[in-house]
Amino acid sequence: MSIKTDFLVIGSGVAGLAFAMKMAEYGSVALVTKKGISDSNTARAQGGVASVFSEVDSFDLHIKDTLAAGDGLCNQEVVEKVVKNGPDRILELIDLGVKFNLADNDSGGGNGNPEFELGREGGHSQKRIVHAQDLTGKEIEDVLVSHVKSDDRITIYEDHIAIDLITFSTRMKSGLVTRVNDILCCGAYVFDRKTRQVNTFSASITLLATGGAGKVYLYTSNPDIATGDGIAMGYRAGTSVADLEFVQFHPTCLYHPDAKNFLISEAVRGEGGILIRGDGTAFMGKYDPMKDLACRDVVARAIDNELKQSGNDSVFLDISHKDSGFIKKRFPNIYTQCLSFGIDITTDPIPVVPAAHYMCGGIVTDMTGRTNIRSLYAVGETACTGLHGANRLASNSLIEALVYADAAAKQAVKELNESGFQSLQEPPEWDDTGTTDSDEGIMVSHNWDEIRRLMWNYVGIVRSNKRLERAKRRIENIEKEIFEYYWNFKVAGDLIELRNIATVASLIIKCAMHRKESRGLHYNIQYPEKDDKKWLKETVIRRPFI
Repeated sequence: MSIKTDFLVIGSGVAGLAFAMKMAEYGSVALVTKKGISDSNTARAQGGVASVFSEVDSFDLHIKDTLAAGDGLCNQEVVEKVVKNGPDRILELIDLGVKFNLADNDSGGGNGNPEFELGREGGHSQKRIVHAQDLTGKEIEDVLVSHVKSDDRITIYEDHIAIDLITFSTRMKSGLVTRVNDILCCGAYVFDRKTRQVNTFSASITLLATGGAGKVYLYTSNPDIATGDGIAMGYRAGTSVADLEFVQFHPTCLYHPDAKNFLISEAVRGEGGILIRGDGTAFMGKYDPMKDLACRDVVARAIDNELKQSGNDSVFLDISHKDSGFIKKRFPNIYTQCLSFGIDITTDPIPVVPAAHYMCGGIVTDMTGRTNIRSLYAVGETACTGLHGANRLASNSLIEALVYADAAAKQAVKELNESGFQSLQEPPEWDDTGTTDSDEGIMVSHNWDEIRRLMWNYVGIVRSNKRLERAKRRIENIEKEIFEYYWNFKVAGDLIELRNIATVASLIIKCAMHRKESRGLHYNIQYPEKDDKKWLKETVIRRPFI
C-alpha cells in the first residue's frame, strides 16, 4: 500500500510528538511508531528537564556545567542555543497542560514565571531540574499524546516499524551516487506488524526521532523498542554518524531478579542518596571530589570497579536517612516500584548496578536538525547535535529534544516556503520477490542474544584493544549472516530490529577503536589518559558509496 503525506515522523517520544504537533499547522502528518504511541524512552524519564529558573542560577552556569560534563567535545554554540531556549520550551509545555511540581511558596515569580520545585542531579552546580514528581517523562508524554490524538491532521500508525528510508540521487554518474549531499529523502518503507505487509510512505519532509539504542547491550534501562533504528536507517541511507563510542551507562539500575529495566533516578542522589558497599561503607569519596554528585561516567566506572574488586552482584544506594514522608512525596513511583519487590527505600538501601542508558552520539545534524541528506531531519537521542560531547549532563536530553524539535519545525517550514511541497518521483513499491517465510527463527534469537552479550562484555564501561578486536571480528561475521538471511526471507519485526542493532553495534565498535584515548564515557585501559592534541574532535563515520 502507498501512503502519501506532507510530513513523515518516525518515532513517538517527546521529539517526534512535538515536531508533529508543530508541522500539523502546515500540512498532513503521518506519525509512525513501532509499538503503542506512548511506548518510548520519554515516558520512562524520571528525573526531569534541566533549565534555568532559579534566581541563584544562570545560563552561564548551566552552559559551564554542560561543557564540563562533555569533556571538551561539546559544540559551545549548540550548548548556548539549548540552554538559552530551554525556559521557553518549558513554559510552552505548561501552556499545553503539563503540570510540573511547584514550590510550596509559589507566587508566580518576580518575572511572571512559576516558581518551580527544582531538583539537583549529578554534574549540576545548582538546582535546575524541573520535574513532575519522579514521573516527568510520563507527564510530558501523556500531554503531548493527548494533543496529537485530538488533531485530525495527524494520522497515527501504531505497530508500524520503519525498515529503510526511500532516497533518490539528484546527481548521478554512471548510475552511481557521486556525493552524499546529492541524496534526497522521499519517505520510508514501513512494516505493518499486524498485517505483515510493507507500506510505502512518501513525504516531502521526513523526521527520524526513534530514540536510542540501549538494547544493543545486555543490561539497559531502555525499553525493548530502543534498537537504534533511526541511526541504522540513516547510516544505510548515507547520513554521517558521530561519537557513537560515547554510550552513557546509568550508574543506578535496580538490581532484582524480577525487575526489568527499572531505573533509580539520579535525582535520588541529588536529594542526598549515598552509594555504599554491602557493609554500609560509602565509597564515592575516593573517586571524585563531588562524591555521589559526580558525573555519570565517573559514578558508573566507580561502581564497575567496586563490583570487580569485591565480586559482589551490586552496590547499594541509600536514602533511608532522609525523612520517610519526604521520600514518599518526592519519589512516589520509585518508592512504590521498589516496595513491590520487597524493598522499602525509607528503611532499606536499594541494590543497584550500571546499565546502558543513553547514546550521546548519533546522526550528525546542523543547528536546525537537518542531516546531510536533503529533506531528512533527525531529533532527540537519534541525533548527534553537539550538545552532549563525550558525556551527557543529567536531564539535558528532554530539553535538547524540545529545543531541536522546535528548531527543526521552523527550518522545515522555511524549506517548504522556499521550494514548496515537492513533486516527488513516485517511489517504487517494496519488492520481496523470491523471498519466503522464515523457517530459521533460531538465527534471529541467537544472534540477537550474542550481539548484546559481546557488546556488554567487550564494549562496555571499561574497554581494551583486545576486547574491541574480538568484538569487531565477531560482529563482522554476524552481519554477514544477517545480510544473507535478510535478503532470502520476508521481513519481520524481530529481523528488522536485529539488522539495526547489528549495524549500530558495528558503528559503536568502529568509533571506539578509532578513539585512542580515554575521554568522558569512553574508557580504554590501553589509553587511560585524555589527549587533547590528537583527539579533541568528533569521531565521524559515513557509509562509503562505491
